[in-house]
Amino acid sequence: MLIGKLALESGFSRDTIRYYERMGLLQDSASCKLQNGYTDYQPGVLEQLIHIKQLKELGFTLNEIKSLLETVSTEPQPCADLPQKLDKKIAQLDEKMLLITLYRDKLLAVRKACNGECASEAGLPECFGSQCC
Repeated sequence: MLIGKLALESGFSRDTIRYYERMGLLQDSASCKLQNGYTDYQPGVLEQLIHIKQLKELGFTLNEIKSLLETVSTEPQPCADLPQKLDKKIAQLDEKMLLITLYRDKLLAVRKACNGECASEAGLPECFGSQCC
């Protein structure tokens, strides 16, 4: 499969697919180089890209995905420590949600103080005042 079709079917851009290759996220991605220099991708690469997309949608970073995929492909019992990894990821997401809620609350306080007729105070609209930062 050529990269254009792979991009279309996976939903990733050609550049993203090439980036994932450079990162080592795609195992055995190039089955052969054609005479014109194009790469003919193995059918399993699409499945790998779908897995990457699913893991990204769960909040995993590319480095976390790479580590997870390497573990699955090399360890005899790849899921042995998966519950602990998932607990850690859930805790990280909980922390992010708390931080986002804090940002939202502060922003709501600024919005409540803003009537659209603010003067500037030290480089910021005065309605930011004590609500900000």
